[in-house]
Amino acid sequence: MSYTPPEVWTWDAESGGKWASLNRPIAGPTHDKDLPTGQHPYQLYSLATPNGVKVTVLFEELLAAGHTGAEYDAWLIRIQDGDQFGSGFVKVNPNSKIPALVDRTGGVPVRVFESGAILLHLAETFRAFLGVPEKRPEMLSWLFWQMGSAPYLGGGFGHFYAYAPEPMEYPINRFAMEVKRQLDVLNRNLAERRYLTGDDYTIADMANWAWYGQLALGRLYDAGTFLQVESYEHVQRWAKEIAERPAVQRGRMVNRTFGEPETQLHERHDAGDFETKTQDKVGQ
Repeated sequence: MSYTPPEVWTWDAESGGKWASLNRPIAGPTHDKDLPTGQHPYQLYSLATPNGVKVTVLFEELLAAGHTGAEYDAWLIRIQDGDQFGSGFVKVNPNSKIPALVDRTGGVPVRVFESGAILLHLAETFRAFLGVPEKRPEMLSWLFWQMGSAPYLGGGFGHFYAYAPEPMEYPINRFAMEVKRQLDVLNRNLAERRYLTGDDYTIADMANWAWYGQLALGRLYDAGTFLQVESYEHVQRWAKEIAERPAVQRGRMVNRTFGEPETQLHERHDAGDFETKTQDKVGQ
């Protein structure tokens, strides 16, 4: 079916597919709702999408590495219910996207939004997972490569492959081609390195794993066969190695509302919650 753009675009709230009710062409809150605050230095408001997983993985890695000051409360933001448009959330992230962080370690609470900014803020605060100084530019390059590339995977391929009102050949082909090119970029780099920058596991690996590692492991969009992810052998090796890390396994559970009940920890307020408050123990 052909489409001719009108002279002036207008918003049709019914034309956006599965997530149409959550999208609109303006910013700002839709309702008044304060955010909860827990006892820990860091307050995270999130959901276990790939962007959310990046941050909870880093928090769990920091704690596993002995950084006790990285204790955090992770509050669930149900984007399907429009929680991200509440007035309290919009004050923390004016872009109304998860994750959003409030750093309460100083005298005045500090907001941090955008997942890459949160990763960098925490890694610099604790001087951890930044890699060796001489490879800092390389690490930052891969971190920001992910931030710039993932919209093609999520909002592009993922949207048209899994969420659009009906399958459309051109956008699926266009974004599948780009995602496979990105997987090839990673595969070529990882052919010569254990991690993205060499021997050091960094926030660049965490950020990329949340998207491309999970894609390689068949955890995104049920598109593994379609994209032939098994053919990227070096990405596979890297993705599987990171997936075996206990902190990664814990981080992936936080704010998770889908999958098997034992993999879902809707909110995390204490390390013991992984043993006592997953959905198989507290109910659906």
